[in-house]
Amino acid sequence: YHTLLGKRLKKLARRIRQELPGCETRTYVDTGPVLERELAARAGLGVQGKNTCLLTREGSWFVLGEVFLTAEIDPHSTPEPLTDLCGRCRLCLDACPTDALPEPFRLDSRRCISYWTIEHRGAIPEEMRPALGTWAFGCDICQEVCPWNRRPSTAVAEDDFLPDERRRDLDLIGLLALDRQSYRRRFEGSPLQRARLEGLQRNAAVAMGNRGRDDPQAAARYRRPLLEALENHPEPLVRRHAAWALGELGADCAHDTASAFRSLRKKEGDRDVRLAIDAALTTLNRGRKLDGVGS
Repeated sequence: YHTLLGKRLKKLARRIRQELPGCETRTYVDTGPVLERELAARAGLGVQGKNTCLLTREGSWFVLGEVFLTAEIDPHSTPEPLTDLCGRCRLCLDACPTDALPEPFRLDSRRCISYWTIEHRGAIPEEMRPALGTWAFGCDICQEVCPWNRRPSTAVAEDDFLPDERRRDLDLIGLLALDRQSYRRRFEGSPLQRARLEGLQRNAAVAMGNRGRDDPQAAARYRRPLLEALENHPEPLVRRHAAWALGELGADCAHDTASAFRSLRKKEGDRDVRLAIDAALTTLNRGRKLDGVGS
């Protein structure tokens, strides 16, 4: 939507400059330091919900963009602004798995799944990983549970919003094994590029660990791809998270995984990855009494 709406706003900006000679313009679609929902609320387009998203009686499944002008213009009259659409409802606060909404109308971005899976660079703190669930990019839980979003809506007929065939068949295992050339080809023009390849693969490893923890069949499928990533992935960041995920797969995989850990640790050149292997083995040992790996 950044590209689609951005092109249309630039077209509008050109029209404005033609009509108002000397006027300068700048457009944004979630691409600059602009608090878009606040500007939209002031324009009468909606009201901030308890999940901090802009909310209307049609829900919150829409996108925002803006054109800034140097020209002084008189605003058209706007409808009487909404003041509250949430009432006593707190479904979004209760549904957030990371408690990123500690109170109504306040988002703690340091706990938001979207922050950790998109914006954060580097390792995800171990205490946060279980709460991320199986999200590999972003999160919409606080919008999905909103009663206003349960009403029937009309889909926008835009080809740019349709699923891209290049990514349709990509699952967590495929994402973890993706090489850089394939990544560029599959995600060209996609917002998913913001997380970068190593970030998406880090997220995929965490999601695999969380899903495999409670699903023995998934654990059996994920063990081999995670071991291959731990052994061969060029990025230590991904290897660290693959080690953690392997430690979460449960007792059924514990013995074979512990043996592989011992072998891989001897060849691992990165200290943080070795520490991650040690920590994962400790997790395995809590389920079964296996010999540890020395530090």
